[in-house]
Amino acid sequence: MADAYIIDAVRTFRSIGKMGKGALSTMHPEHLSATVLTALKDRNNLNTADVDDVIWGVSGAIGLQGGDIGRNAALDAGYDVKAGGVTMNRFCGSSITTTNFAAAMIMSGMHDLVIAGGMDMLSYVNYYGMKMREAGLGGGGMGTGNPRLQAKHPQSNQGVCADAIAAIEGITREELEEMGVESQRRAAVALKEGRFDKSTIVVKDDEGNVILDHEEYPRPETTKEGLAQLKPAFEMFLNMPSQEGGKTYGELIQQKYPDVDIKPIHHVGISSGVVDGAAAILLASKDYADKHGLKPRARIVAMAEIGDDPTLMLNAPVPAAQKVLAKAGLTKDDIDVWEVNEAFAVVVEKFIRDLDLDRAKVNPNGGSIALGHPIAGTGAILIGTALDELERTGGRYGLITMCAAGGMAPAIIIERV
Repeated sequence: MADAYIIDAVRTFRSIGKMGKGALSTMHPEHLSATVLTALKDRNNLNTADVDDVIWGVSGAIGLQGGDIGRNAALDAGYDVKAGGVTMNRFCGSSITTTNFAAAMIMSGMHDLVIAGGMDMLSYVNYYGMKMREAGLGGGGMGTGNPRLQAKHPQSNQGVCADAIAAIEGITREELEEMGVESQRRAAVALKEGRFDKSTIVVKDDEGNVILDHEEYPRPETTKEGLAQLKPAFEMFLNMPSQEGGKTYGELIQQKYPDVDIKPIHHVGISSGVVDGAAAILLASKDYADKHGLKPRARIVAMAEIGDDPTLMLNAPVPAAQKVLAKAGLTKDDIDVWEVNEAFAVVVEKFIRDLDLDRAKVNPNGGSIALGHPIAGTGAILIGTALDELERTGGRYGLITMCAAGGMAPAIIIERV
């Protein structure tokens, strides 16, 4: 089996995901995606006719984000028409999975040069969703309005799931707020020291004017005292009907876990930020890289996808990490950098406790609590962040994983070369 190598990784800065407030919110989603594809093309002097495929992730596949952005963004970025493009959805885990798919195609020998990545503009998704609801065309939520599925596998609001997991695990709000403050502190240090500079790119408009050249979301002034004053963000959903005449979001969880006493504790300071952003990763076979003067930065060691309980929804990263470690023939002690998406603080706190990890190695430069979570773009962001950190510190292995809606998690291990 051939090896697959990461040649380069780029990502936009992240902007606040609110229409009219965030710097990126007026962009077309295909333009934002094309920004990172253009950067990969220009930074690596690519002959885009050689690109076998652009495998792209989009979670909010509605309206302007509803087409095949992988193909359209590549064309918009000036890629040769021979470069294919496909778009897929594994919710939050999309762009780890697109990277896994790209690597698998190279390792199988079917492809030589592939781009993976993803994006979401939550400013647009939330705006469009609001308009659909106002028109009476709202969706069915996590359970997609499928009563048979909800009877088999009730799926609730993710924030309520996070609160339920905290209750089951006995994890307190105060413990999670410590993680929220630490995420902000680490991100502030990373930004001050330029740890993201190699991979972050400035976003410009068609006239060359700078739209975004910094991270909009971080709150480095965050303190435990300040977080203690915030109201729980998902309390309103706990007793809200999931659909007209249906069970509440809390009852959906208690349908399967009748003894759990859900106490609302997660709030904006310990949940992932709502942002817009995109990221892309260039992968190649060794033969192609050697013939075209591309210098590999990392080797793909192993990949995994796994499903877990869709009712609690957020617990799959632990079994995903265990599965990918087994595939790689490695142990947790071999991993120098762990990137675990901070969808909610409880996800990472449980991950660290279950695997008994050194906290200093997990999200060493902060995470989505501080920097934001552009859903389908986050996985590729985390892979690039892990690679940057391995190069900065001289580490060898990085493991990247994250929870995804429906109770899933992809995972990947990379090796710095």
